[in-house]
Amino acid sequence: QLMESGGGLAHAGGSLRLSCAASGFTLDYWAIGWFRQAPGKEREGVSCISSNDDTIDYVDSVKGRFIISRDTAKNTVYLQMNSLKPEDTAVYYCATDLDRLCPPSTQIMNEYMNDYDYWGQGTQVTVSS
Repeated sequence: QLMESGGGLAHAGGSLRLSCAASGFTLDYWAIGWFRQAPGKEREGVSCISSNDDTIDYVDSVKGRFIISRDTAKNTVYLQMNSLKPEDTAVYYCATDLDRLCPPSTQIMNEYMNDYDYWGQGTQVTVSS
């Protein structure tokens, strides 16, 4: 099981760090993706980190602001979100399709979203202007 935490309310320009923790399996064996779903919009892939951390991709709207990382000792993947914007408001999910590699792009993450078998319950991020 996956569990996200760290969401909350932030002002525009602020920061939040989301965590994705696992129980029952070891996260660092697998690529982990972060997705988000804003009200009235489709879920979209935000970022992905591969099992050996050498493939990290971001959707264009968050490049330069968000950083995905992994702490093997804590069996946790993080999404550091800086310079937050109101359009970042969404429910954020972590997920894995039990593949060691990330898709070639976040666009491909969106196309193969149904292949992600393991999802967390989501954590709400709200950014006020």
